[in-house]
Amino acid sequence: MSGIAVTLKKHRGLSIGLLAWLVGIVFFLPIAWMALTSFHSEADAATNPPSFAASLTLDGYRQFFGAGGGASPWPALINSAVASVFSTVCVLLLALPAAYALSIRRVKKWTDVLFFFLSTKMLPVVAGLLPIYLFAKNTGMLDNIWYLVILYTSMNLPIAVWMMQSFLAEVPVAVIEAAQIDGARLPTILARVVAPIALPGIAATGLICFIFSWNELLFARVLTGVVAETAPVFLTGFITSQGLFLAKVCAASLVVSLPVLAAGFAAQDKLVQGLSLGAVK
Repeated sequence: MSGIAVTLKKHRGLSIGLLAWLVGIVFFLPIAWMALTSFHSEADAATNPPSFAASLTLDGYRQFFGAGGGASPWPALINSAVASVFSTVCVLLLALPAAYALSIRRVKKWTDVLFFFLSTKMLPVVAGLLPIYLFAKNTGMLDNIWYLVILYTSMNLPIAVWMMQSFLAEVPVAVIEAAQIDGARLPTILARVVAPIALPGIAATGLICFIFSWNELLFARVLTGVVAETAPVFLTGFITSQGLFLAKVCAASLVVSLPVLAAGFAAQDKLVQGLSLGAVK
């Protein structure tokens, strides 16, 4: 019976592995198809059924980067990078002490505080669009990239505190108490004791906040114009009344997605470690 059980366990593990590969391939296929289409001409990209053996060209990328006299994407890409990076840094700087107060040195009714943070994400984004727009208009902050930094920071802070609270709960209290005995104050404890131990969780939180900020479209579309236009807003400009230029859109989408893919690939080890913190007690 034990041999049969081992065989069944191996077959079950093999089936789960094959299913995982199948799911991964299904999710990867649209990205691969977008990448392949970006190297086709517009005529080949518009064929139905699609032609896999069509000749490859870089015309879509040349047009995206303004070779045909179009607008340059670099200002929009730089704006997205500034808004995403600065807002993520601000979120981490604010979320770390907040999570410390909710996990290690817990304040009274800390569960209610966590629920309040989570409840702020239940409000539909479009419900807050009008007051945010009116505030920006009355304060002269329309088409200002730093207003997006503040906005993205406030949008991502609740989920960052919620995530980092669970990560910091895994930090040994004895290590913090030893640092306090040695005379370390709170900023030193957060920077030199808590942060290095919870680095995988901090990296995972930072990556998720960066992705959320980079992909945000609604507020950037309404609150920006020419000066503070972000990459997703720039990307929507390729859908015109003249039609959808598929190869050019795929090339633009791939370029805009590269920073997120590169950040995820660079931090994949920390991301896996961070997301697995607290899973095993």
